[in-house]
Amino acid sequence: MLALQLLDVLEAGTDEAGRGCLAGPVTAAAVILPKDFSNSLLNDSKQLSERKREILRPIIELEATTFGVAHIFPKEIDSINILNASILGMHKAIEQLSITPEHIIVDGNKFKPFRSIPHQTIIKGDGKFLNIAAASVLAKTYRDAYMEKIHEEFPMYNWKKNKGYPTVEHREAIKKYGTTKYHRMSFRLLPEQYTLDF
Repeated sequence: MLALQLLDVLEAGTDEAGRGCLAGPVTAAAVILPKDFSNSLLNDSKQLSERKREILRPIIELEATTFGVAHIFPKEIDSINILNASILGMHKAIEQLSITPEHIIVDGNKFKPFRSIPHQTIIKGDGKFLNIAAASVLAKTYRDAYMEKIHEEFPMYNWKKNKGYPTVEHREAIKKYGTTKYHRMSFRLLPEQYTLDF
């Protein structure tokens, strides 16, 4: 059973999706849920099927007190690194909230202070707290929708299916077709044996 929040204050949960991908943005979301929020389906987005995430997204958007979602794109990821890009995305998502939270809980173990609002990092927080779980669902569904959109532009990478993650299929397509403006050039896009000149 997931807890609604950590402290009895106006608390935002935040999480990101797409950190380990070779292409596309890292996407972050922040959510404040009402005190009486309850949903038996809601869990860490990684534990949910795509269908369940798609069912939950409009419920969260409708019932959340406020929410925000932000994409950080590959050029910026390459410039500031993926950890900083993930944290920047969370900050940008929190900035979009129509109500300023009194406390922030963050999935994972790394965060930088946002303004002067107290925060706490929680490893596997998306499986422990509803507001982080809700943020994880929004981050994942918004990012998936973006990857499906850019799939139309570059269908040979099959981002509709792999969402930019380093699958064998995705890496074989990079080997065959090269990179696109959506690839993260600071990442190791191909294993060593593919990049050596014999």
